[in-house]
Amino acid sequence: MVMYVLIFFFVILKCTLNTLYMFKYLGFFCILFILLSVNGKTQDRNNAFNINERLGQGINMGNAFEAPTETAWGNPWQPEYFEIIAGLGFQHVRLPVRWDTEDRTMWNEPYTINPVFLERIKFVVDEALKNKLQIIVNMHHHDALFAVPELHKSRFLSQWEQIADYFKDYSDSLLFEVLNEPHDNLTPELWNEYFEEALLNIRKTNPDRVVLMGTALFGGLAGVPHIRLPDDENIILSVHYYNPFNFTHQGAEWVGDGSNEWLGTRWLDTEAERQNIIDEFRTTLAFSEEHDVPVNVGEFGAYSKADMESRVKWTNFLARWFEEMNFSWAYWEFSAGFGIYNPQNKSFYQDLIDALLVDPMAEPLPVNAILLYQSDFTQNLDGWNIQTQGGAQANISRNQGRLQVNINSTGSEAWHIQLVRGNIPLVKDQMYRVRFTTRSAEPRGATFYAGRASAPWTSYSGFQWIDMPVLEPVHNISFLMNNNSDPSARLVFDLGQSDLNFEIYNISIEELRPVITSLESLSEPGFLIFPNPGKDVLFFRNIPSNALITIFDVSGKPLQNIQLSPEHLSADVSSLITGMYIISIQEGDKTRRYRWLKE
Repeated sequence: MVMYVLIFFFVILKCTLNTLYMFKYLGFFCILFILLSVNGKTQDRNNAFNINERLGQGINMGNAFEAPTETAWGNPWQPEYFEIIAGLGFQHVRLPVRWDTEDRTMWNEPYTINPVFLERIKFVVDEALKNKLQIIVNMHHHDALFAVPELHKSRFLSQWEQIADYFKDYSDSLLFEVLNEPHDNLTPELWNEYFEEALLNIRKTNPDRVVLMGTALFGGLAGVPHIRLPDDENIILSVHYYNPFNFTHQGAEWVGDGSNEWLGTRWLDTEAERQNIIDEFRTTLAFSEEHDVPVNVGEFGAYSKADMESRVKWTNFLARWFEEMNFSWAYWEFSAGFGIYNPQNKSFYQDLIDALLVDPMAEPLPVNAILLYQSDFTQNLDGWNIQTQGGAQANISRNQGRLQVNINSTGSEAWHIQLVRGNIPLVKDQMYRVRFTTRSAEPRGATFYAGRASAPWTSYSGFQWIDMPVLEPVHNISFLMNNNSDPSARLVFDLGQSDLNFEIYNISIEELRPVITSLESLSEPGFLIFPNPGKDVLFFRNIPSNALITIFDVSGKPLQNIQLSPEHLSADVSSLITGMYIISIQEGDKTRRYRWLKE
């Protein structure tokens, strides 16, 4: 863009005879040049945007080549997979590869990559291209680099120089992604440095190939503010998204025993849940606009231990919303724990496939919001306090109806400074929304959660990263209380790794009750709930004993859970007052709702 401006104004200068006007135009041009440079849009990334549009809808070939060996995780790649993927309608595949094992790369100089393994990856790449799929080859699980970056940097850079040289003659349908989810001791600052050096090695043999840059801090949105893009036109920013984490990773064995506590967490696809996601991407969208760089969501998915109905709703909303934002995306993954395909019986999870590729965005579930708490800092701190550990120092004060947080010294962990308010009653199976506004002189972040006020300090909401830009955004965080009721939970902001002060105000907690918009007839063939109207006992017929039965009031508040057994096909409902109720029966992935009147 700057080049075109330059040519245009030199033409004007040449054609203008009046010297005074020449200086006038020259001065205007200099100002414009400076403004364009300051705005960070001196790069012409048209090619990167075009390639990103071609990537479109993709899927990860996960748990295969990023395993220690191709068969180690029980999901080896099969030659027919890319034909299947292309036939479904996907436009690209992302190929995670663990290059750094003793069998694949020499540990010491000259760090030669095993030519047999390179040939194997070449075969896979060729199969993708043969099926008209674009393919992203990345570097996955470079654990040694994450642990001791300085010691293993030279091997990492050599690996990329070799990979780039090996594939230098391939078309632009092959893309490179330098490193998956940098973390631990590969800090955001080091990652910027290492990426730029790896890119220089790639550019020796691939001057124009599009390269994806992921984010530090495990590849998520929290790493975006730390990104320093190199002076290169063929770059795509790549992020990963797995929130709410306690939904997408419930029961995930690699997360730890705590993930079993999340089992049963649902995603209802409410307006509030959607807004939470949109808010989280606010900084990424602003970064993309400011730096004129396209965005790829390289991973998103929900583990198979979540209920399929929730997985489908979450996946569908994200896929369609990413497309509205002009993001390319790659679902995680094809044929393992998150997958759309079962390799054992060669069957598809069609509802997930349709959610990704076919179904339009569904209408969100509307909710009624009931205010439970609204902050008021006009007279006092309203029950909020600051807690410090590990040598960190901070204090809070009131400032014109806002809570001012002053951080004097940080700790080594985020929880070494915590802004806390206790005595928050939370009820099992109820959905909540926490809202607040922040103001900061410089951009900073924090981690929010609602959780237990004593050991083991369980998080009920999951841990939510909050970006605090200079503007005064309203933050929305919604969560389903999947744990047992807690009459004295607490709200927590972990602040300990940034010394930037900020203000927070308009903090509220709302109880969200889904509005029931569709009901089925109690006389539907095969199901029977009687009597209707009824009094103190409900009887059920032809309803599986493992079905989840919940009685709601008409505003959507859950009142009673019912567990049937072959011996007990009735329920005591004497505690309910006279009125209209909604009976929800969840059987596997299907939910039916019925209207019932208590006399």
